[in-house]
Amino acid sequence: MTQLTQMASRAVVSILFPDTCLSCRMHVAERGTLCPDCWSQLHFIAEPVCDVTGTPFQHDFGERMISAEALADPPPYRRARAAVLHAGIARQLVQRLKYGDQTELAPWMARWMLRAGSELVGESDIIVPVPLHKRRFLARRYNQSAELSRAIARQTGLNFEPGALQRVKPTRQQVGLTANERRLNVRGAFRVPEEREIAVSGRTVLLIDDVYTTGATIIAATRALKRAGASEVNVLTFSRVVAHFTGPLHHRTFR
Repeated sequence: MTQLTQMASRAVVSILFPDTCLSCRMHVAERGTLCPDCWSQLHFIAEPVCDVTGTPFQHDFGERMISAEALADPPPYRRARAAVLHAGIARQLVQRLKYGDQTELAPWMARWMLRAGSELVGESDIIVPVPLHKRRFLARRYNQSAELSRAIARQTGLNFEPGALQRVKPTRQQVGLTANERRLNVRGAFRVPEEREIAVSGRTVLLIDDVYTTGATIIAATRALKRAGASEVNVLTFSRVVAHFTGPLHHRTFR
């Protein structure tokens, strides 16, 4: 195909399928971006954050500070990071990826995740998604965390190990449960199949999920990976629920 033909084809595609905002479907100049109104409602998590959990602080206490919660009850993972606060547009994007069969959102969401978790990527050997139980997977036909993981693997070159972790217990939906109910709900829910332990043993795992809420799911999955011999587990999610956060909100110039 000649360069002129390629240009003509792209022009036809842009007319028939114009680039639209990932959220509201308004026309935008570049594919995979948000319009200015939607962009202003997307709040990126940036320093200062807890060095362990990634929870944003209200005030800057200096580098490598650890929150009181992480000191009182240290999580089993090494570090966790999330790209954005789970509110407004971010919540809509997660719901559309998770329930709306819009897996085309994953590469763009993954790009924002990588900016938040660049250090974690550099420390990790393999990427493992938080899995769905097979019943839920059959009903939904895809796993949103695996879609994000696949996109991150393509953008980083890290090995993607979607079968390294299994959800062996058909848990209830976590939405609407208290923190304690969430912990009980996912207790014993995950395991690494014996034949896949070789992929995990001695490795630093980058565990991927769409949302970090109370941490119950992430913690249960991390413990299963460490029981199978993972040396460390880092956690990267697209969004994070932060209750009553009134600190500075950050907007980024990239899209």
